[in-house]
Amino acid sequence: MKRHFNRVLAPVAVVLIFSFATGAQVAQEKIDLDAINRIRTEGLERSQVMETLSWLTDVYGPRLTNSPNYKAASEWAKNRLAEWGLQNAHLEPWGPFGRGWSLEGFSANVIKPSFTPLIAYPKAWSPSTNGAVRGSVVYFDTKTEADLEKYKGKLKGAIVLLSPPREVKAHFTPEGRRQTDEDLLRLANADPSQGGGGRNYNLTPEMRAQMELARKKWQMIYDEGSAVVLESGRGDGGTIFVQSVTLPSPSANPMDARAPRAYSKDTKAIPQAVIAAEQYNRIIRTLTKGVPVEMEVQVTSRFYDQDLMCSNVIAEIPGTDLKDEVVMVGGHFDSWHSGTGATDNAAGSAVAMEVVRIIQSLGIKPRRTIRIGLWGGEEEGLLGSRAYVSQHFGERQPLPPGQQPQGGGGGMMGQQGPLTLKPEHAKLAAYFNLDNGTGKIRGVYLQGNDAVRPIFRAWLAPFKEMGASTLTISNTGGTDHLSFDAVGLPGFQFIQDEVEYDTRTHHSNMDVYDRIQADDMKQASVIIASFVYNAAMRDEKLPRKPLPPGTQQQASAK
Repeated sequence: MKRHFNRVLAPVAVVLIFSFATGAQVAQEKIDLDAINRIRTEGLERSQVMETLSWLTDVYGPRLTNSPNYKAASEWAKNRLAEWGLQNAHLEPWGPFGRGWSLEGFSANVIKPSFTPLIAYPKAWSPSTNGAVRGSVVYFDTKTEADLEKYKGKLKGAIVLLSPPREVKAHFTPEGRRQTDEDLLRLANADPSQGGGGRNYNLTPEMRAQMELARKKWQMIYDEGSAVVLESGRGDGGTIFVQSVTLPSPSANPMDARAPRAYSKDTKAIPQAVIAAEQYNRIIRTLTKGVPVEMEVQVTSRFYDQDLMCSNVIAEIPGTDLKDEVVMVGGHFDSWHSGTGATDNAAGSAVAMEVVRIIQSLGIKPRRTIRIGLWGGEEEGLLGSRAYVSQHFGERQPLPPGQQPQGGGGGMMGQQGPLTLKPEHAKLAAYFNLDNGTGKIRGVYLQGNDAVRPIFRAWLAPFKEMGASTLTISNTGGTDHLSFDAVGLPGFQFIQDEVEYDTRTHHSNMDVYDRIQADDMKQASVIIASFVYNAAMRDEKLPRKPLPPGTQQQASAK
């Protein structure tokens, strides 16, 4: 494929013009195929993306927000960007976020009726146990609220199994998958009203009853003072998905944000861990036969309260005649803690670093400044990118209770009021984000901005042979481009092959370097570098969606 690409490009003029008819308008997009070919050659033949990924995952490991690993990896990334020749490489603080956390020791074993070491992992921000906790296991088995009465006085100091057993089925179809032609066609034909990326909280009465029962179970565990709580992990075959400790909540409403955050200095949590489903099920089956089970669990963790501020990693390639305007590329730098955060999201961070390395190594002098942003706190609510956008571009004011949002607000967490723009808002040409694992790029989510369709169609044309040609008007949620989109900036996430993202790696102990597909990473790096280059060299900034009513402009500082 590459040889064919070079053979086609060799006799072609440096700049081609792609024309697209849209009603009475004709959009012409200049494409410098010579520059794109150089980007492609550098990114495919001299790639450093996997070496960068290995440093982030193998050397620095999991990068839980504000943990020592996160801080060390951030310093490394900042220094590596500076070594490559980027300017103004720095860590930009935001927060306060809260205390950091690291795991220093853990073991979980069944002692009786026979010794079994368990595949398990503590939840993030779990406190230490008081030494090794050894004793009989209590299965907190409730079907209704009336069942809670049976466990009063039985949970204090106990090792509690909270969740029911989970059926584990054989895999008769592959867990990994790429986007099919049908998948891509469905995306391409998406109706703008379909949106996407949001969460549907239209809960049935039965669902609400189960959530309320779960809330009361947790409240009882905390009230009685259990020693440690164990749950069955999502996943199978030794893969477990682990996130943060569960805290008491005043409401079972999933939108209720009043519960204290696990990383608050004032939070007092109970030690918690997640066990591989097959082993958890065995314990339950043994208990239901009337055979006592004795376990020993020890969690040794450390909290870091000295510096509650977190930081983003920022660096630039200075522009020339349009240097005051900026094109950004990025992804979130933080991860969960049970794996090494490879597909979520060292992959996106390594690709973003590779994008600026490619452009810098080629000696390209972009018209606009190219800026990389690696964000912290994404897993806790897009916190790092939200803070950066609020500091530099604009922010929304909170709404009074019960008042409906004025539009937008995706990724800004909750109802949002009037938008106030800062002077830098007018200077951002585009933000490009990668955060859906190892899969190669198949196209772009237009995020409801149909005006960029002919532009992106032209930009993707050189990469059709690499499988990237789909444009969908729909948006996608859950990652940092939403922080930009929420304030009316052109922020985009790329369509990617899913591979094993949801089935094996996302937030799991198997989110490690070896699940990354090197060819996909190279392909993504080349395509995004091309997008960043095109946006930096274009005469005009990318078109924007209309701003919501009531938007205000902040005066420039004198």
